[in-house]
Amino acid sequence: MPDQEHDAATGDPQIVDRLVAFGTALREAGLPVGTDDVLTFCAAVAELTPSDLEDVYWSGRTTLVNRRDHLPVYDELFRRYFLHVPAGAERKHTKDRHAPQGSTGTINVPDAEPGDRESEEPPLVLGLQASSLEIERTKKFSACSDAELAAVRRMIARMRVEPPKRRTRRYCNDPSGSVIDVRRMARAEMDLHTAATALLRMDRKRKPRTLVLLLDVSGSMADHSRNLLQFAYSMRQAAQKVEVFCFGTRLTRVTPLLDRRNPDAAMRLAAEKVVDWDGGTRIGDSVETFVKDWGRRGLSRGATVIICSDGLDRGDPAVLAVAMEKLERLSHRIVWMNPLHDAQGGVPPTLAMAVVGPHIDEITSGKDLASLEDFASRLAQIG
Repeated sequence: MPDQEHDAATGDPQIVDRLVAFGTALREAGLPVGTDDVLTFCAAVAELTPSDLEDVYWSGRTTLVNRRDHLPVYDELFRRYFLHVPAGAERKHTKDRHAPQGSTGTINVPDAEPGDRESEEPPLVLGLQASSLEIERTKKFSACSDAELAAVRRMIARMRVEPPKRRTRRYCNDPSGSVIDVRRMARAEMDLHTAATALLRMDRKRKPRTLVLLLDVSGSMADHSRNLLQFAYSMRQAAQKVEVFCFGTRLTRVTPLLDRRNPDAAMRLAAEKVVDWDGGTRIGDSVETFVKDWGRRGLSRGATVIICSDGLDRGDPAVLAVAMEKLERLSHRIVWMNPLHDAQGGVPPTLAMAVVGPHIDEITSGKDLASLEDFASRLAQIG
């Protein structure tokens, strides 16, 4: 349903009209749907993800359906309104087939009362995504269609990211720790008036390390910038110690805008604030601004800094070299995510990448969903 996803993504009020019309159709079909029920339905969709048909389906099923025998009518109208299935279309009775591992592109909504149905009616299938995600995971973002990119962004929004952790100076009880807790053993011995029966150990506490993302949103990164911003949104939802900046010719902090529960709203607000989106590229000036205005204040001290850029810079290489040297002294590690990076051929020989090479700890790719998933799985070890 491309038009529906576009409305939800841009915040167009037509999505509300669509939901209200769906409630009206249910009422005309005989279901006891009142105005309060429709308002609750719209509020529930707003709290979830309007572009996700599974969220829309279950929001309506929870708020608009009160009896079990109304479910067939609800499912039929949902197919007509959101999947554009003609009314009275003949359904093929096929046996359910188990999808192969990794094939989760379609969303199967199971029946809440499977024992009450006599026929082998297939489950309601929502969404117009491809049936195999293996192709999408390895397909470059620049080669994806609009529908595929929308599906990929929904997958990135659900991606779970575990931030790296740092060792603090404080200690905590740890049975597998490397330090013997003599004080606790002595207190236990004085309380029991007997010798300690086992060695008590402790180790240093671990706290999440600060993550700083500098995202290149210039014209050369147009095929990747929104997907990388969606990835930054997922990281922000996973950990609060995540700072996100966008840069083209200037640096813009977008961290507060990514705290929205609706990812589409967060992306829209971030794009509106960054005035140089799809413009030129000055990596050195942007990194220098970050070091001067944010890094020296403590934001990058002990942090893992992730710079997402293709290295196609129009700025002064000398400024970039000095800025990267300052950033290297302040931060714990610097990771460069280059969508042009290839596992076999490396990165294209650009002047900017040659300048930053001595100052970065690792270089990775962000050209497709597979590379982002691999980076998310290794982030805890990288940082």
